[in-house]
Amino acid sequence: MDRTLVIVKPDGVERRLIGEILGRLERRGLTIVAGDLRQIDEATAKRHYAEHEGKPFFGDVIAFITRSPSFVCAIEGPSGTWAIVRAAMGATNPADAAPGTIRGDLATELTENLIHGSDSAASAERELALFFPTLR
Repeated sequence: MDRTLVIVKPDGVERRLIGEILGRLERRGLTIVAGDLRQIDEATAKRHYAEHEGKPFFGDVIAFITRSPSFVCAIEGPSGTWAIVRAAMGATNPADAAPGTIRGDLATELTENLIHGSDSAASAERELALFFPTLR
């Protein structure tokens, strides 16, 4: 089995979409193996989004992800689970996301697009270690 990280971002929590979003992933046959509603602190946010440091939007991303609680979870499934999650999420910009995807059906703004999913097996490993260091 393979694992990846998913974050229902503050806008998804605020809009009470945790169940809808996670239900879509469960209906794909994926399993939630760990989950936590948490306020992501600035230091963790900066480590999580380190690849964007120095980009013009970095400060806005940090302010957004730390503004209110997110639901952080580890999702398990077959090899390539991260890719299954990414397909279910839809394009980063909801205007480009296909109908039937999470963002295509539920999001309206690029800056508040409801969900984060690891974008590779390496990212999944790094992100899971950051948010769930004791998960084996």
